[in-house]
Amino acid sequence: MSEIQKALVVHAEEAERIGLPHGGGFRLLADGRDTGGALGANRLSLGEGAAGARPHFHALSTELFHVLDGVVRFTLDGVTSIVAAGGLVSVPPGTPHSFGAAPGSAAELLVVLTPGVDRFGYFRALGRIQHGLGTFDDLLPASEQDRYDVHFV
Repeated sequence: MSEIQKALVVHAEEAERIGLPHGGGFRLLADGRDTGGALGANRLSLGEGAAGARPHFHALSTELFHVLDGVVRFTLDGVTSIVAAGGLVSVPPGTPHSFGAAPGSAAELLVVLTPGVDRFGYFRALGRIQHGLGTFDDLLPASEQDRYDVHFV
């Protein structure tokens, strides 16, 4: 018999914060283990014109971005779109994508990955890298890319 998943409530003050040097950061809301693998969620703040992610794809999961504030530049399979507050982007598995705050704009995003995998370790690693406490090479081994379902193009 499968385990019954309970409802999850995460209060703002309970969410782990991973700061980024441009004044932004991640708020880790739900990992795959928190939702029985249904989804993972985080809130991402990007400073003015800050890069969010280099080109990558997810082999297993769909990634949804809801732009809460500001303007975000998305590149989806080579096509660039500018999405303002209130807009939504859904990226199916296998689609190369990257994103960042548009020039002259900061941005706030709610990011949901479904099905969820345990990715909090990935966000923590990104925070260490951004603060010079690790290198991006730490995330490049195939085992790490498979672990977090983040495959770099």
